[in-house]
Amino acid sequence: MAQSTTGSIFGQAPAADGETVQVRSSSGVVREVSVDRHGHYVAPQLPIGSYVVSLLREGNVVDSHADVNLRVGTGTEVSFGAVAAKNLGAVSVTAQNLPVIDVTSVDSRTVITAKELAQLPLARSAEAIAQLAPGVVNNSGGYTGRTGQSLVSFGGSAASENAYYINGFNTTDPQRGLGGITLPYGAIDQQEIYTGGYSAQYGRSDGGVINMVGKRGDNEWHFGAQALWEPAFARSNGTDTYYTNGLPAILTAGSLYDPKSRNRGWTTTYDAYVGGPLIKDRLFIFLAAEASKSVGNTVNNVTSATPYQTYDDNLPKWYGKIDWNITDSNILELTGASSKDETSGKIYSYDYNTLQRGGFINNADDIKTGGDLYTAKFTSYITDTLTLTATYGKMTNVNYDVPDGYDSSLTFLADTQSQNPALNGGRAITNNQITSSLFDPNRHDTSNNLRIDLSYQLGQHTISAGVDNQNSRAISQGSQASGPGYTWQYANTNTPDVPLIPNLGVGAPGDYPNGQSGYYAIQNVNNSVASVRSAQRAQYVEDKWQVSDRWLLSLGLRNDQFTNFNADAQPYIRQRQPQWAPRLGFSWDVNGDSSFKVYGNAGRYYLGLPLNPSLNAAGAYVSTQQYFTYSGIAADGTPTGLTPFSNAVSPNNTYGVLPDPKTVTAQNLRSEFQDEFILGFVKSIGNEWTYGAKLTRRILRSDIDDYCDVPAIENKAATLGYDVSATNSCYLINPGRANTFTVLDTGGAYRSVTLSNDEMGFPQLKRKYYGLETFLEHPFDGSWYGKIDYVFSRSYGDTEGQLRSDIQQTAASTSIDWDFPALMSASNGAQSNDHTHQIKLFGYYQITPQWQVSGNVQLVSGNPRNCLGYYGPLPVSDPDGYGSYYHWCGGQPSPPGTHRLPWNRQVDIGATYRPSIATGKLAFSLNVFNVFNSQTILNAYPYFEASRGTPDPLYGSAVVRQQPRYVRVSATYDY
Repeated sequence: MAQSTTGSIFGQAPAADGETVQVRSSSGVVREVSVDRHGHYVAPQLPIGSYVVSLLREGNVVDSHADVNLRVGTGTEVSFGAVAAKNLGAVSVTAQNLPVIDVTSVDSRTVITAKELAQLPLARSAEAIAQLAPGVVNNSGGYTGRTGQSLVSFGGSAASENAYYINGFNTTDPQRGLGGITLPYGAIDQQEIYTGGYSAQYGRSDGGVINMVGKRGDNEWHFGAQALWEPAFARSNGTDTYYTNGLPAILTAGSLYDPKSRNRGWTTTYDAYVGGPLIKDRLFIFLAAEASKSVGNTVNNVTSATPYQTYDDNLPKWYGKIDWNITDSNILELTGASSKDETSGKIYSYDYNTLQRGGFINNADDIKTGGDLYTAKFTSYITDTLTLTATYGKMTNVNYDVPDGYDSSLTFLADTQSQNPALNGGRAITNNQITSSLFDPNRHDTSNNLRIDLSYQLGQHTISAGVDNQNSRAISQGSQASGPGYTWQYANTNTPDVPLIPNLGVGAPGDYPNGQSGYYAIQNVNNSVASVRSAQRAQYVEDKWQVSDRWLLSLGLRNDQFTNFNADAQPYIRQRQPQWAPRLGFSWDVNGDSSFKVYGNAGRYYLGLPLNPSLNAAGAYVSTQQYFTYSGIAADGTPTGLTPFSNAVSPNNTYGVLPDPKTVTAQNLRSEFQDEFILGFVKSIGNEWTYGAKLTRRILRSDIDDYCDVPAIENKAATLGYDVSATNSCYLINPGRANTFTVLDTGGAYRSVTLSNDEMGFPQLKRKYYGLETFLEHPFDGSWYGKIDYVFSRSYGDTEGQLRSDIQQTAASTSIDWDFPALMSASNGAQSNDHTHQIKLFGYYQITPQWQVSGNVQLVSGNPRNCLGYYGPLPVSDPDGYGSYYHWCGGQPSPPGTHRLPWNRQVDIGATYRPSIATGKLAFSLNVFNVFNSQTILNAYPYFEASRGTPDPLYGSAVVRQQPRYVRVSATYDY
């Protein structure tokens, strides 16, 4: 289960008077539970580890199973036969041969253990591990977490809709939901990947869950170390990017746009761990640390203010855990973890024709991201049937970004390739300002999480109830424009006599002096610094009912409440009414021997609003643009001889006014939630093979996004007799349905204005996913392990969810979708994380006791390649001032999925040698990632036009590509 750090042991034993089952872990945990009159026993809420399970009669051990290794969140069956129970003269001790099918679960999960991680060629991240699970793919937007790891998509959902946990604590980024704190790779005991169907105890995700359980000390001391190296000479060159749709007015190096082949870099990683008993059977410690360092250079595109950048990137991680068995019935666990990314570097000029570095410009920003967490968990086995757990933790994420050598007298310039060539001699005039935005040095966020769970075993029922409360705060988030408080952006149009944005009062540049050539400049002003917070509460009750020895029913109900506060600590969202999320599941042990399981579940999952909208729709941020023609360009690259042909305008009405919190959202705003239905089976073929299939259906029932058509609300208010002049930038709504807005009239009175979905001009909300998963697995038999799975799926509709991956928009729940009706024209189609076919094959083979080989193959069909342009048939228009962001391409509707990117083919291989002289403690490994050096485009530039009637030279070019081939060598010692 999503926040689980425990497992359970259950089974059958001969029913007799005085019979009990004792479980004893390698870390001193001892529990003794009764066998009921039906011969059934269960020992729940056990810490992950290795156990000896013994059948006792009148205190004497009758039969025993050793080496029972629990997997997180699952039940492990250990049953005893009647013959052994009658023989009191001898004790049989056997190593546990676990059933390959867990018949106690009704959900969809994949658990990867530390032993399996050591065998497979994987990138060292939680997300790379998660991609071993079916239906989990690398996100299509190139989104990364705060420490640089590439994020994933579950079942077509947006990359921000997942949840991350470490030892039961939610580490998800509270501001945008993009990733979370993760463990050092060597400290991972198990990683659990939920792809659907989890219990009522857990929520706040409608994508998937990554749950990491860290290692712990036991009664033996262990220590180890590892060194890894990814050398620069073994890394293949990247693929250069060229203009694909014509050329800009000013050429820096012909058609070359981004010389990615000139990027160089290497990485070294060192990690170490130690764990063992401070007091045998009572007090244990485990410590792990990892230091990764990447050094190299990046050559950016020809328009970048930082053309050539060296970098020195350090990623320190640490993890510590203390386990105290206070008594046999009370356990205290303390966890600390940290994952940071610290980057610095230098900026140089670059000659894109000779591909040579030039002179020093400035130091790069000093950047520190990532965070720390500290948690405490108390478990009390009050009786054999009653267990109490309480967990509390705090997390702090830093987001420090301060320029080194910043010169406030210089103005940042964008798109200098669009300067008028008649005024610059055919060569862009620039300056050394590399900073476009300034951030508060104190920028960070915090979270705390309290959950209390009570579990009671009542006959065939395991009844659980509890609360799950989380508070989050974003401190000094946002940014402001550098230099004089604004930046300059150059642009041009091939139709200078056509008004650019008539509805905002932006006229035709040709109607003003020096504008007939079509060249103009935009002055951008941005300021959005604020502190905000949220409170999320939940309660649940659940009954896992073992109806018979073959049938298990899971009946759960969860209730979530969400409250969000603006920069003045005023609540603007109060979702405190019951939001019932039922969870129903079953598991049928068809043959009664864990060899064939049929399972299914249906559930509703609510997702809390991230903090991001508190800074946007509920914030007092400024984002305006003013348009000018110009007659010259100064030596610092700024335009001179300015003639304005607009006022400072904003399509979203963002003029720095904090809206009344009562007016920010539509009335009775519903949370984002999704319904999910799963039906599947798993079957074993003897002891050698397991196969299965699963059908999944997901339907997004409600979403939250911003609606910015303020005039539509004002016009409807006028028909109702209200005189309204709104200062809101945008309103948070439930798209695809009627919304009622609270507005202030000119007399200061609150009024209600309802717009039907038709009046808003929107289609019905739709995001639907269906998938068929099939797999065949060969458990490790001492020689080899292998698994292949195939997923056929579709993710389609008119919204991706919280994000827009095709345009790499990170403003979770305030995306460009639903801002205006024209933006949703022709929006229905395959969404960004839609991959029709996914084939995964991974495994390893023990050639000899010293040599092992492994492989990991992913073949994934391409996601949509969108074409976005100006609105409507020729001649195109821009009704909302959004430029080339409409689902129209060259005057034709262009729904998502009209075009497709090619298949992504990733083949990774590995080999490990363990010399016999070190008795398995020493290992040398070689891994090659992307063996065939496939560099498929994963995200393509979608904008068809740079301005009305003016083609964008970059349309269709690569924004994100598959990482080039690289090699990793390592040496490991474990004792």
